[in-house]
Amino acid sequence: MWKAFVVTIGIIAAIIAVFVFVKGPQFSTPVPFFEPPESVTSGIAEEMEWENVVTAVGTLRAFQGITVSSEVPGTLSSIHFESGEEVEKGQLLFELDTSTEQAQLESARASAELAEVNLRRARELRASRSIAQSELDTSEARAKEAQAALEQLRATLEKKRIRAPFNGRLGIRQADLGEYLNAGAPVVTLQSVHPIYVDFSLPQQELSKMNDGYRLRLNMDTFPGREFEGVVQAIDPALDLSNRMFRARGLVGNEESLLRPGMFVNVNIIQPETSSVVAIPGTAVYYQAFGNTVFVVKDGDGGKVVEQRFVELGRIKGDYVSIARGISPGEEVVTTGAFKLSNGGSVVIDNSKGLSPALYPKPADS
Repeated sequence: MWKAFVVTIGIIAAIIAVFVFVKGPQFSTPVPFFEPPESVTSGIAEEMEWENVVTAVGTLRAFQGITVSSEVPGTLSSIHFESGEEVEKGQLLFELDTSTEQAQLESARASAELAEVNLRRARELRASRSIAQSELDTSEARAKEAQAALEQLRATLEKKRIRAPFNGRLGIRQADLGEYLNAGAPVVTLQSVHPIYVDFSLPQQELSKMNDGYRLRLNMDTFPGREFEGVVQAIDPALDLSNRMFRARGLVGNEESLLRPGMFVNVNIIQPETSSVVAIPGTAVYYQAFGNTVFVVKDGDGGKVVEQRFVELGRIKGDYVSIARGISPGEEVVTTGAFKLSNGGSVVIDNSKGLSPALYPKPADS
C-alpha cells in the first residue's frame, strides 16, 4: 500500500514538472495586444456663407380687423351674409328695423317741400317789396331747418343699413334675426388677412441689427416645412421700460389665406450681410463635461487614425454647427461613432450608410 502510494505521488510530481518546464516559458513571454480599427463615418469641414439671422417669436395680426356693429340701437330685421363669407367693401351685411324712421321721413319730406314752396313765395313777394326782409330771412331759415331734419333722418336710415367697410372675411355671426341690439353690440367680425401683420419683440441688444425693409421668414408647427416671406415694416421707437425690449412689425404675403390672426409663429429676420464660417455636421461633435471635442481623421503608418481636438462651437444651422476655433476647412472629421474612439485610435471609413446633413432639413415624416 505505501509503495503504491509513493509511486503515485512520484508520477504526479513528474507530470507537474514536465508541464512547468514546457509551458512555463510560454506564460512568461508577453503576447502582443491587437486592437481592430473602429468603423466610422466621416465628413469634410466646409467653408460656407451663412445668413446672419435674428430670431424671435411673434403673433399674427389682421391687416385690418373690426367687430361689425351698429352705431344706433334697433331690432335686427334682415341679415345679408353667411358666417365665414368673403365680402367686398360696401356690401350690405345687415339691416335694423326702420319702420318708425320711414314714417318720420315722409313727414320730414313734406315739411321740407312746404318750406321750399314758402321760400319761393317769400322771394317773389320780397322782389315786389310786399314783405319785409326779415320775413324772407325767416322763410329761408325754416327751409334750411326742414332740409336738415330730412337729411338727419336719411342719415339715421343709412346707419341702420350696415355695410362692409373693406374687403375681407367674416367670422361667425353673433346675433339672430329679430334680436334687439344696443348701439355697439357685436354682430360679426370682419378680418382682412391678405397681406397680414406679424408683431414681435426683441431685446435692446438686437436694435442695431434691425431696420425697416429687412427680409423676414415665418415658420410654425401648423404648416411644418413651410416658410412665409415678408419684410420688416416698422420698429417702435420706444422700449418697454419693464423688460427693455422693443416692438417691431412685419408685413407678410398671405395669398392662400393660410395664416390667421392670433397664430403663434417663429420669426427669422435676415440681415443683409452674410458671414463666412467653417461648418461640420452636428453629429461630429463629442459633447463632454470638460469640453467639446472633434475627432480629426489623419493618415497613419498602417491606415487611418484619429486625433482628438478641443473645439469652440459657434452658431447652429440645420444639421450643421460652425466651428469658431479648432478645425480648418478641408479637414476630415468623424461624423458618427465618436463615442467609441480614443486619441490615436485606428479607424476604417465607411460612408455607405452615412446620413446626409442639410442646412434646411425637411424630414419626410415631420
